[in-house]
Amino acid sequence: MDAPLLPLRHFLLGLAVVAVWGTNFVVIHEGLQHLPPLLFAALRFLFAALPGILLFPRPRVRWRLLAAYGLLIGTGQFGLLFIAMNGQISPGIASLVIQSQVFFTIALAMRLSGETVRPYQWAALGLGMAGLLVILTHTDGSTTPLGLGLVVVAALSWASGNIVARASRVTDMLPFVIWGSVFSAPPLFALSFALEGWDAIRAGLANADALTWGAVLWQTVGNTMFGYAAWGWLLSRHPAALVTPMALLVPLFGMGASTLLLGEPLPFWKIGAALLVMSGLVLGLLYPRWQARRA
Repeated sequence: MDAPLLPLRHFLLGLAVVAVWGTNFVVIHEGLQHLPPLLFAALRFLFAALPGILLFPRPRVRWRLLAAYGLLIGTGQFGLLFIAMNGQISPGIASLVIQSQVFFTIALAMRLSGETVRPYQWAALGLGMAGLLVILTHTDGSTTPLGLGLVVVAALSWASGNIVARASRVTDMLPFVIWGSVFSAPPLFALSFALEGWDAIRAGLANADALTWGAVLWQTVGNTMFGYAAWGWLLSRHPAALVTPMALLVPLFGMGASTLLLGEPLPFWKIGAALLVMSGLVLGLLYPRWQARRA
């Protein structure tokens, strides 16, 4: 029997989503030219929450799950990611390293379920770690050990948020993300005032141009509204095994856009690191499905 395929229009929609998510790292880079990172992240979630909570009813989940998701994704993932991308790591490398959330998500899920790690999962983790070590040994002015460490912790926060979302049993992620943003924006604004200071905030807002505000809105409209709505629509109509592997293309769009639009160098070691990390992601996500199909 032939393997099922996505209809062309649905495939193109999924491709558009991963293109938005991948090129978003270049958009983040542009927004950080004027806005302090924590303020930028706070505005992203403020505009996601308002007017989002007026358009979408609150998901029927416990408030503590929404709060945990908002803190992990807002402060943990994007707060740390934006700080790292503010001169500590290049957009292309950030788009690759943040995908280590896949390894963390699998590890946390297995830890909570009590399952043992299988050989192919150890192999996938080894490939991913090898790619990160290549990046670590080639840190330069565009990527520092601090930036790499911050993005790895951001990936762990993303994975933890995935576990919270899984525990909530939501079927429509967009309202969940929007209502979770209610708990993301306030701590980010508080941290911005405490760590970045009013002078930096005032200067950032005063110097922000149309491109800067476009970057902020793109975080909400493109990355959140379109991305999660379209991805959720695809998942509601097709098996996850057909849709989720497309997310493997995010680093390719991220590194490609950073090279083409920002002139980020793409030396051999970056290509090698990307191949190692991507090989680990492919093995971890697709091997069990291939094995099940054989069986």
